[in-house]
Amino acid sequence: MKLQRTLRACKFGIVNYFDALNLQERLVSDRKAGNILDTVLSLQHPPTYTLGKRRTDHNLLVSESDLKAMGAELHYTERGGVITFHGPRQAILYPIVSLREIGIGARKYVEGLESVMIEVTSLYGVNVHPGKAGETGVWVGDRKIGAIGVRISSGITSHGLAFNINPDLNYFKHIVPCGILDKGVTSLRTETKMELPEDEVIHEQLIKPFAKIFQFGDIQWKQDGSF
Repeated sequence: MKLQRTLRACKFGIVNYFDALNLQERLVSDRKAGNILDTVLSLQHPPTYTLGKRRTDHNLLVSESDLKAMGAELHYTERGGVITFHGPRQAILYPIVSLREIGIGARKYVEGLESVMIEVTSLYGVNVHPGKAGETGVWVGDRKIGAIGVRISSGITSHGLAFNINPDLNYFKHIVPCGILDKGVTSLRTETKMELPEDEVIHEQLIKPFAKIFQFGDIQWKQDGSF
């Protein structure tokens, strides 16, 4: 008989990117050692631009001093993908899970994250689709509504997905989002005709299909993000 696997879901509010990165690194070490359950961090960031390990600085269209003037930070990371923006009203999930225990590889994992966002957007009558080859994430036509950038170390994941609920889309004008010149960015608020619930509800709506798609039988909720 297969044992029921539990996912620990830690819900935060707005968290500084650097603090969230440090927390992920600590949790990855703990997960590798078998000291914690598979965990997903659910949060938002203050205005922040991040570059992946490919270091495509040319996709940043303004100077770092301009970013500081608009109250945004810039961080270089070891995740996959290129440049993206994180900010308030954008739901972030950072799963720290063992792909070996789930029994899947990197490609299936990314496809699963896409399926999570597709399932949530369908609740609001929005038709989305996965990106074409080289265009991860989920799209409404040629406008990206959800981005993915992951890191996998010894089978343990970090970083994850960013789903646009209703962020200030003007921030995306200062970058070439995900390094794709001829594509736009959109949000759930822009695309749906339905009234949106509180952001926290949508965060939970992302976590539940994540648990289902990756075969967790139970979710252990932690409201304050404590460990």
